[in-house]
This record gives sequence, structure tokens and C-alpha cells, in this order.
Amino acid sequence: MYYETIFIVNPDVSQENTDVLTDALIERVEKASGRIVKREYWGSRPLAYSIAKRKRGHYVLLVTDGEPQAIQALEHAIRLEERIMRFLTTRLTELSDAPSPLMPRKAAPVEEAAPEAEGDAEVTTEVEATTEAKAEDVKVEVAAEAVAADVKVEAASEEASA
Repeated sequence: MYYETIFIVNPDVSQENTDVLTDALIERVEKASGRIVKREYWGSRPLAYSIAKRKRGHYVLLVTDGEPQAIQALEHAIRLEERIMRFLTTRLTELSDAPSPLMPRKAAPVEEAAPEAEGDAEVTTEVEATTEAKAEDVKVEVAAEAVAADVKVEAASEEASA
């Protein structure tokens, strides 16, 4: 069976110490004949509500494979740890290899642009010209609206002074 445990570590604890704490919890699970399938550090994130006058916390996700005794050992170790503010363990029906949605995204590698074919260059030039023409039309419309607004303001000020 797979179990997902998410816990929040006190924000006063550094990320390195959070990793050391997580390693200690993983050792407890492995001693209880369980194994960690997935481990994710979600970073320091704001809490939905303050816990012990703290507004942030280090979020960590552990997905465990094993018997309920391994989860009980993990939860017992978490309850004894003062640096952990909250935790939640749920049973999973299926395991996903994809990173969780809260996992910080890493920058995608930049791909080099392939050399364009001659026909593609013509289409690109036409698109650029059309885009530039539309931008000029918008600029002219905005300028015309600004002039019309100035004329209305001047007329209103002349009527008010008369």
C-alpha cells in the first residue's frame, strides 16, 4: 500500500536542517520495513492560517510503500519532533510518477531555433508587417481619442468660465 505524508516544518529551521530531519524520518520508515517511493521538498510557503504565531513553513512530501506499521513508526516520529508543526497522512489508491502540482518548477531548457526555410521567412515577414500595421492603427486611434478628450475638456472649461 502507498501512503502520502505531507508535513510542515517550522520556518525558523533552515532548509539544510529540514533535509536532515527528513532523512531521519526516512531512516525510521526503513527500519520499520517500509520504503520511500517519492520525496519532494516544496520550499518555504505561506500558511493558510497562522500556526504557533508562524505564517510560513517548509513543506515536505513523502510517499511511502509498506505496511501500516511503517506509517505508524513515521507518524510516531513526527509527533515526537518539535520542529514539525503539522502533518497529514493519506492512503493512495494508485501511484503517480509525475511531480506533484506544488513542486517548484524548474526552468525549461532553451531549445535552439532551427534554421528557417525560405518560404517560412516570407510568411514570418508578412505576419510581422501585419502586426506592426495593427500596432500603428491602435496608436493612431489612441491619439485621436486623446485629442478629442482634450477638446471636450477645453470646451467645458470655457463654458464654466463664461
